[in-house]
Amino acid sequence: MSITSYNGKILRVNLSNGEIKNEVLDMKLAEKFIGARGLGTKMLMNEINPTIDALSKENKLIMMTGALTGASVPTGGRYVVVTKSPLTGMIACSNSGGEWGAKLKYSGFDGIIFEGASDSPVYLVIEDEYVELKAADKLWGKTSTETEKILKEIYTNSSVLNIGPGGETKSLMAAVINDGDRAAGRSGVGAVMGSKNLKAIVVKSSRNSIPVSDSNALKNEMLVAMKKIKEDGVTGTGLPTYGTAVLVNIINETGSFPVKNWQGSYSNQVENISGETMTEKYLKGTYHCHRCPIGCGRVVERNGEKIGGPEYETLWAYGGNCGVYDLPTINEANFWCNELGIDAISVPCTIASAMELYEKGAITDEECEGIPLKFGDKETIVEWTKRIGYGQGKLGKLMAQGSQRLCEKYGYPELSMSVKKQELPAYDARGIQGIGLNYATSNRGGCHVRGYMISPEVLAHPQLLDRTTIEGKAQWTKIFQDLTAVIDSMGMCLFTSFALNIDDYVNFINAGTGTNHTAESLLETGERIYNLERLFNQQAGMKAEDDRLPKRLIEESISNGPSIGQKSHLDKMLPEYYTARGWVDAFPTKETLIRLGLD
Repeated sequence: MSITSYNGKILRVNLSNGEIKNEVLDMKLAEKFIGARGLGTKMLMNEINPTIDALSKENKLIMMTGALTGASVPTGGRYVVVTKSPLTGMIACSNSGGEWGAKLKYSGFDGIIFEGASDSPVYLVIEDEYVELKAADKLWGKTSTETEKILKEIYTNSSVLNIGPGGETKSLMAAVINDGDRAAGRSGVGAVMGSKNLKAIVVKSSRNSIPVSDSNALKNEMLVAMKKIKEDGVTGTGLPTYGTAVLVNIINETGSFPVKNWQGSYSNQVENISGETMTEKYLKGTYHCHRCPIGCGRVVERNGEKIGGPEYETLWAYGGNCGVYDLPTINEANFWCNELGIDAISVPCTIASAMELYEKGAITDEECEGIPLKFGDKETIVEWTKRIGYGQGKLGKLMAQGSQRLCEKYGYPELSMSVKKQELPAYDARGIQGIGLNYATSNRGGCHVRGYMISPEVLAHPQLLDRTTIEGKAQWTKIFQDLTAVIDSMGMCLFTSFALNIDDYVNFINAGTGTNHTAESLLETGERIYNLERLFNQQAGMKAEDDRLPKRLIEESISNGPSIGQKSHLDKMLPEYYTARGWVDAFPTKETLIRLGLD
């Protein structure tokens, strides 16, 4: 069968022997799993044994576009990186915007499968359907910006995806960077790319559009969606004006803004690092990803040069979590995350865990080699970010493996604020119950964007739920997780879901691809994708007890602020969630698999 909006072609690159092949995309799988996240996960599961070492040659790295990547839909430019995560040992699917994904789609390919590993550094060039591997010895060791600058001078009007030194040294928090400061940031996908000696992928395309099934219907739906996006308070005002940093004051006012490695949940200093302060004092411009009407990206200045500014999660992670309430310093630390190609959530969270270990005397001054890991120290967050990214020193190399391995090494595993070994983002699960359930059950470990319960629990989208109660949170979390799987697989940005509903996505995918989805069938497809990821994790060795939260969030009450006294009630929500999913002890039953066509 043929689904319009796809090229119907996958590029397979064997890095061990240099062989490059074009393969026909299985359109039945495209229909069943949509694209990007869903299709990439299915391909990975077909290609590898989930028990392999994530940094071995046997692991594969899949770059996949969405069903509507490159189409005339709002935010239709995203791609994903799918692989086995070296950080969690489970499924990794990291999502990014910018221009690279659309350029890949326009070049004639729906995705790339990398297998094996090169004996020496290489990069891949795609110029429409011309593809070549080239030596990257002179690029190895370069920062992300240096790499992109060199390659764009050779290949003008191209889009560049690359890894920095963090990926080369195989930090388990290494990211994949594209288009300056856009990042497939989580789960260590950059380390897998580094393990294959793959430095970069350059894409050029002469096309700037893709065919769709019904262009008139798609145009009409686009007009409807754009009106909703512009009129919504979050997508039309908050995000364009303040970026994701608009959340700093909002989350702090709920008493769910973790501070000092989650020892507290409120700070009276957050105004110094808020979106309002950034806009007033430091903002030099905004950034729009491909076909994005929102423009949440921030542009700030460093030494007279314009650079990408930090997202909310990074402001929190270096700010409240490390105790540094100074925007220029956080801008600098964020800059180094992008330059070195490391996750701007996991890295500062690991530093915060190290700060508490230092506070307890577990990490010594001698081990710190001149830069004590003190909460609130501005020099510390910048210098330790560099040490982690470059893999410098004994402690720097250990911290580059993430907070769970660091804290276990020192005998305090409970000080790692992580789920499935991936560091938690910027919302305290004790003050916002549903987001805690999402953290615990996320297939890729500690993650907020796989079921963004902040939307109903704080931002009143589509309605306001009581963030302190557990009633109904299991069903809400499941729906948000399934819907997110759909949006990710379509190649659109999650932020559109503030303004759009399931019917909007149904209209988009049907007009774009020619399928005949209903709201029910599209959400079921999201459910299928979520269950497929869970199957991968089960085969990779996940246990039921991995669906948990850090001990601190279960046993210790919030000690300050508006949510004082609150704990997470995960134990009460999990059984209801498993029932809603058709799971027993964290995994799908045979009946659920049959219903979803995964048997």
